[in-house]
Amino acid sequence: MIDRICLFEDQHFRWLLPLAYTRPVYDLRCGMLTLREKVQKRYPGATLQLHARGYLTDLLREQNPGTTVNRVEGQGCLLLNGRLVASEELSRQIPLDGPDALYTSGEILVAARLGGRALDAYRGGLPEFPGISAFSGIAKIELSPKMVSYPWDLVNFNGGEIVSDFGLLAPDRGQRKRGMIYDGAHLINPENIVVGEGSRVKPGVVLDAETGPIWIGNNVTVFPNAVIEGPAFVGDRSLIKVGAKIYENTSIGPVCKVGGEVEGSVIHSFSNKQHDGFLGHAYLGMWVNLGADTNNSDLKNNYGNVKLVIDGETVDSGSMFMGLVMGDHSKSAINSMFNTGTVVGVSSNMFGSGFPPKSVPSFAWGGGEGLKTYELERALEVARRVMGRRKMVLSPAEENVLRAVFDLTRKERSPAGTAG
Repeated sequence: MIDRICLFEDQHFRWLLPLAYTRPVYDLRCGMLTLREKVQKRYPGATLQLHARGYLTDLLREQNPGTTVNRVEGQGCLLLNGRLVASEELSRQIPLDGPDALYTSGEILVAARLGGRALDAYRGGLPEFPGISAFSGIAKIELSPKMVSYPWDLVNFNGGEIVSDFGLLAPDRGQRKRGMIYDGAHLINPENIVVGEGSRVKPGVVLDAETGPIWIGNNVTVFPNAVIEGPAFVGDRSLIKVGAKIYENTSIGPVCKVGGEVEGSVIHSFSNKQHDGFLGHAYLGMWVNLGADTNNSDLKNNYGNVKLVIDGETVDSGSMFMGLVMGDHSKSAINSMFNTGTVVGVSSNMFGSGFPPKSVPSFAWGGGEGLKTYELERALEVARRVMGRRKMVLSPAEENVLRAVFDLTRKERSPAGTAG
């Protein structure tokens, strides 16, 4: 039986920009877990190998020591598209054992199970973006699996994935309350709530799991009078501030500080939305900071479908609700406003009166009154300071990724000078 899985990126990674500029698509969060972590849980015991764009190679090797990156090893391997949302059903539909086979969804390569001579041609490395045409003479099996195509899929799938991940990871009911729950905290449907080791749920907190589970990770503090409605996930070492209102279908990754009102959103990790203000149907990357009273709209006045600019193209999300998409290391000043379906790139700094454009390129500086280029070296210095506050260091591999993104997005920015 094949015991190796290689997660690969296809050419449609661009649909997930700007979130995918700084990570492979399978390291995006949906529910409690990243797409990669879901694969690992659904195929336990399989050795994982990683395929990604060239400029991400050193970062992946740094983050995953001992893991094979951009090379295929072993006598047989199951290649899985990194945009898959792995479920128990998927591991039955695409098992590790069996003859060589291609699994397709229309023109999209979903997976390829290869062994022997079929795999020999790829031992030096897969094509940059493997597709169906890269593999000939292998039987095809058509599937309709759950896949992430655009940022709004991550948002729309999030509540269901919290429920699914909770069922996959939740300990026995007797082990679900390992943290400190203070007198005066209220747990509704407590058997559907996990409070991790070292966590503290303060007086006046309401954890309402009546309509979905709530997972509070390890060493989390939920400050007094905060309300969390399930399905919801709060990752390890995060802080939920006094009086916060965390509504259903929200995932807050590790080491975040979150206050105000949040609904139906994903905050990947290491990001702050500490103060009052509304964040709805949004996805924030890593090292994002939203200033006090930052608000985003997630519903158009005419109740029509929200359209977003993805990789320079306007795309109809098919959804009435969609808010802000913000790439890693981007920030907003106090009282910032974002229109419905605004997309902000990597390492941009938004401030000033009025709404910024609905499509803000990476390394942009400004807002509704105009944008300039955020000078690269200044942006990197801010990234070092921000990470240093969490006792982390911007590594050379991380810095090189940001430099690569700056170059990749150069044409998107206005030539009207630099700022910062």
